[in-house]
Amino acid sequence: MLAEVLDVRLPDAGFYLWAAVPGGDDVAFALGLLAQYNVTVLPGSLLARESQGVNPGRGRIRMALVAEAAECIEAAQRIVAYTRTYVAAPSAVEPAAAAQA
Repeated sequence: MLAEVLDVRLPDAGFYLWAAVPGGDDVAFALGLLAQYNVTVLPGSLLARESQGVNPGRGRIRMALVAEAAECIEAAQRIVAYTRTYVAAPSAVEPAAAAQA
């Protein structure tokens, strides 16, 4: 389901999914997703340390699959819906406006 809209693959082990976000702004994507769909993911740029001018987490989000399966599926559906609106009109889903509401 998530692979329809994001560059994401199942890990060999573990319960984290890492996905590239459209446009590369992982913080804006995560804030907008929380504000509009009440789904929390972590911006990859906040989880990695910059080295030689490169932050390996930048442009990616981390999703933890720790809830019950039904809740993870609901969250995935919301992420897909948000991503489709984000790709269609990124300026329409700016998190700054949503955060001030």
